Order: sequence, then C-alpha cells, then structure tokens
Amino acid sequence: QRQLVESGGGLVQAGGSLRLSCVASRIIFRLNAMGWYRQAPGKQRELVAQITTFGLTNYADFVKGRFTISRDNAKNTVYLQMNSLEPEDTAVYYCNRLTSPYFDWGQGTQVTVSS
Repeated sequence: QRQLVESGGGLVQAGGSLRLSCVASRIIFRLNAMGWYRQAPGKQRELVAQITTFGLTNYADFVKGRFTISRDNAKNTVYLQMNSLEPEDTAVYYCNRLTSPYFDWGQGTQVTVSS
C-alpha cells in the first residue's frame, strides 16, 4: 500500500490554475510537517511549499504569491493550489514529509504548462 498518493496534475496554458492533492496514510499525516516538491527533467528535486502540523506555511521564492499549500486533517490530505502557472513550473510534483528521512516517494503527478 502506497503511503503517498498525488493527483491533480495535467496540461494547462500559461496563466492557468491547477489544484494538486496528496493523500497520506493517517500516521504520516498527523505527525509530520509536509512539503510539496517538484522535479523538472534534468534537474534536481526541489522544495516548493511546506506546511506544519499546525498549518504554518512557507514557500520557495519562485512560487510566492502564486501557490498556496493547505491541509485537511480530517481527510489526511495536503493540497497545492497553483495559480498564474508558468512554463517553468512544468515538472513532476511530489509530496513528502518536510525533513529526512523521507518516506518512499510516490509516483507524483505531472504538471505541464504550455506557453
């Protein structure tokens, strides 16, 4: 059974929006600050946004003002609302705990932004 399942990606034009979801197992979700990460072809995985168990958030400079991370404790789900998408946002998006050791990475969800 996968511990982290991401969904919500797709193909969108520049300026568009997507909402990503990540369902985690209950024990993962309740005890951990969570992060959304992304990995573009040929690049290293990078942290995009983070949220603590109490709901405090922080963002990478390149998404500030455009992306919003949130969590629904009742659903063991963390979301990433992405607005004003740019072609540079094209990547596979993953969720995981904020600090290592990381849980097994899920399959991620592909986000493709066309210009």
